[in-house]
Amino acid sequence: MFYSKSDTKKQPQEKMWIAYVTTYPPRECGIATFTADLILHFDQLFVPREEIKVVALNSDKLGDYSYPKRVIFKISENKEEDYREAAKKLNDMKQIKLVSIQHEFGIYGKDYGKNISAFLEEIKKPVTVTFHTVLPNPPEEMKYVMDKIVERADRLIVMTETSKELLLSVYGAPEEKVKIIPHGIHPLPYINSDTVKAALKLSGKRVLSTFGLLSRGKGIEYGIGALPEIVKKYPDTVYLVIGATHPVVLEREGDVYRNELIGLAHRLGVENHVHFYNQYFKTPELLRLLQATDIYLSLSQNPDQAVSGTFTYALGAGRPVLSTPFMQATEVITPEIGGLIEFGDSDVLARKVVDLFADGDTLSKMGRAAYFRTRGMIWPNVALSYMSVFTEISPALAKKERSLPPIKLQHLNKMTDKFGILQFAVLDDPDPNWGYTLDDNARALIVASWYHDMSGGKNSERVAEIYSKFLEFAARKDVGFENYVNFDRTFHQERNTQENLEDANARTLWALTVAASGSLPKSIKQRSEKLLKNQWIYNSETRVKSPRAVAFIIKAICSLPEEKRTEDQKRQLVEYADFLLDLYNENSSEDWSWFEEILAYSNALLPESLLLAYRETGNYLYFKAGKAALDFLVSKSFESGVCVPIGQAGWYHRGGVKHLFDQQPEEVSALVLALSTAYEVIVDRSYLEYMEQAFDWFLGNNLLSQVVYSHTTGGCYDGLGEKEINLNQGAESTISYLLARIIVEKPEIK
Repeated sequence: MFYSKSDTKKQPQEKMWIAYVTTYPPRECGIATFTADLILHFDQLFVPREEIKVVALNSDKLGDYSYPKRVIFKISENKEEDYREAAKKLNDMKQIKLVSIQHEFGIYGKDYGKNISAFLEEIKKPVTVTFHTVLPNPPEEMKYVMDKIVERADRLIVMTETSKELLLSVYGAPEEKVKIIPHGIHPLPYINSDTVKAALKLSGKRVLSTFGLLSRGKGIEYGIGALPEIVKKYPDTVYLVIGATHPVVLEREGDVYRNELIGLAHRLGVENHVHFYNQYFKTPELLRLLQATDIYLSLSQNPDQAVSGTFTYALGAGRPVLSTPFMQATEVITPEIGGLIEFGDSDVLARKVVDLFADGDTLSKMGRAAYFRTRGMIWPNVALSYMSVFTEISPALAKKERSLPPIKLQHLNKMTDKFGILQFAVLDDPDPNWGYTLDDNARALIVASWYHDMSGGKNSERVAEIYSKFLEFAARKDVGFENYVNFDRTFHQERNTQENLEDANARTLWALTVAASGSLPKSIKQRSEKLLKNQWIYNSETRVKSPRAVAFIIKAICSLPEEKRTEDQKRQLVEYADFLLDLYNENSSEDWSWFEEILAYSNALLPESLLLAYRETGNYLYFKAGKAALDFLVSKSFESGVCVPIGQAGWYHRGGVKHLFDQQPEEVSALVLALSTAYEVIVDRSYLEYMEQAFDWFLGNNLLSQVVYSHTTGGCYDGLGEKEINLNQGAESTISYLLARIIVEKPEIK
């Protein structure tokens, strides 16, 4: 089952908790930040069924913290008895299904954090361990601790291929135990750095930056050392050193390192070009500083550093990175997204920065390449990967309950101007070059109407007014509608005359019946009714032949209250249902229960319309064919609980091979709507389960295990390819998602 955030009546009684052993905010620590980000996005996907609780590590020197309620126990890092006591308490809690340890040597106390061994000796629950550091040549005492962890943990998670190879070769980990899940990044929209600079008083500046808790080994001195040559060529350059001094360093030696850096900047005469931000930033502020960056400098002086969250965040923000060759950097950095600089080499760093500043086009291409390359690493995808590992060793967590994202019309609004909804987008920015379509505005009118029925509100009324007026504009003076409209509000005559517009016209009739029958303001309903009356002649006198157009007309008639249907519409309902039934009988066989020789696009629309016709007429033949066809489509659209819709790059011809890609949101949305109808008509919970699996395609239940819905914008990506997602968020994709999202909210399917 799915659960809305506001749905309390349907929440299950049994709680399933996953306990993280880790540092946690408000403690200022990179592992704490990592865990908080992971948990935040885990909550978005899996609460209320599965919840995260925290066993927080406290430093003896740094004292206690005022933790949030999810922290159920605290451990003092150097007190072995705390570890044993926490493990025993977790063992006694039935709701704890799994323990996830975030491991870094500096947070589990002295002697390379050997106290974690005491915890592992006591804990009886399934255990995963995420290694944030894996060293190639560990001291004997460190290897002893690592060996204990490798022996006890059920799964070992690392963030790079290099770390996996070290676990296998140095620590003897069984390969089946080791999983690679990358460090997460925030699902930011891509924006040019100049867009952000003004708000940060950096307009007109070329911005370099490095961020993270400040400590020796970060290599900041080499960034400052490169500045004299850089500012000689580009005097508008500034270097942002972002982050407070590491609390442990501050306790041990104070701000000695920072003061050394300030002194270096003065000696080199670049003090006005170095901006020190001596504070621990909240994530939104930090991300804005990254977005204002032109080139990020990752200057760690430790070649054995396994992974850097700051390095990863910079790439995820779409910024080119110049980095020293520590483990993760050598694996990730290519000339397309940045460059590698040897440790301690300010001269080469200066030359590379100057070269990039001299070539703005290359700099921009690098940033976009970094952004696109890292989309699989956004936090929702990382959370999905963690849950996949968790369910391997704790089967109770494999149940498919998860929360529904709140319905957001943010991207729909962004794509909509005063005339209509634009057809395409470049990433999440509307692209006016391709204009508008009747198809998209009809779909959008349905979304606005359904959303208004559910929630009301002025926004849905505002956009519904725009979409209904667009349909009015597209109506021909004789019969039917034009589909393609240029941005200058002229019709694209070539496409409108050369393409078959039956599907678009029939979909528009459905949209008008939905708008006329719902709760929208009277003016919109009257406009819809008038258009519907004037344009129905297109359907009455011009017999449509496209099976999908026929199905849309059936849906249109069934969307009207029975008392508002004309005799002609009642007659057409039967005629068109008979038409689809004849197609089914002509083309179906024992191994191909379908209406055509091909499974193409919007497939689920066809059996759905027959089930609706059965509900309205009681004709069992419609039911029999509709159910058989939908069952056949389901058998071709799901594999082991994963939604695998018909790929649009070749479709699925009878006797041929099903094409898996390019998977489209529209095809999945049609499945969701049809399975919802099947559940209502047939009252078989298996259709409800398939509907949930299909909707879950948007949230990562797909062949790439990546979210297709953007939690940030409320939009939907344009498709699923063999290796990557099409990151543009066009109108069809976003509207398809919203149609599916609203349908799974319906009370009758909960």
